Amino acid sequence: MLKRFMNLAAAAAFLVAATPVLAQVQTVDPNQPDAWQTAPAPQSTEPAPAEAPEWTPAEQDAVAPVTAPVPEQDQSMAAQAETRTATTERASTVARDDVFSAAEGVFGRGAQGLAHILENILRDQGEPVAYIAGSEAGGAFIFGVRYGSGVMHHQIEGDRTVYWTGPSLGFDAGADANKVFVLVYNLNDSQDLFRRYPHAEGHAYFIGGFNAQYMRRGDIVLIPIRLGVGMRLGVNAGYMRFSERNRWLPF
Repeated sequence: MLKRFMNLAAAAAFLVAATPVLAQVQTVDPNQPDAWQTAPAPQSTEPAPAEAPEWTPAEQDAVAPVTAPVPEQDQSMAAQAETRTATTERASTVARDDVFSAAEGVFGRGAQGLAHILENILRDQGEPVAYIAGSEAGGAFIFGVRYGSGVMHHQIEGDRTVYWTGPSLGFDAGADANKVFVLVYNLNDSQDLFRRYPHAEGHAYFIGGFNAQYMRRGDIVLIPIRLGVGMRLGVNAGYMRFSERNRWLPF
């Protein structure tokens, strides 16, 4: 009787010890196709890290470039610079009204034909950077000469006295005295005036008793307007030579 009790106790102890092992045993059915596959691994509950989006070339081209807006301060500075440039250009030329006033001071107010000839020149050439107000006298018999003097008003450099001579050669005879008003263009440095300027080429204006001749050397353009008394007839070719002092030799 004791021996039988001991056998039952041993069997119970064996069942208790084998229970965890049996719990881990998985029954496999060989007739199922997925029976021999490994069981899926447990999934993690942590969120997957975000990955950078991959754009295709077409998507990249479709993205419009972002242009940084120009600050209002920069726009204002650019506008001020343009205004200063325009103001400087206007300040470097003699105003239209000043040209008319200076010419009337030489020829007299209301001189017939003066306004018309100035209108034509200013329309074609624009406002000058300087003008010369003066007078001259000359004579010719085949070979002719002119001597003149005046004051040049340069819009930037101010006033200075200038002299000029005008030798000529041609079918010319007589004597005359003229009042002269010279419009000067593209003369940035007044010292560059002192050269020879041929007067046998360019555009000529003849209105009323006035005549104007277009002369040019390099970029500098001179247009002397003359109104005189006397008689000098003919055709000649020559030049005007400007100098800082009075010269007796016309060449």
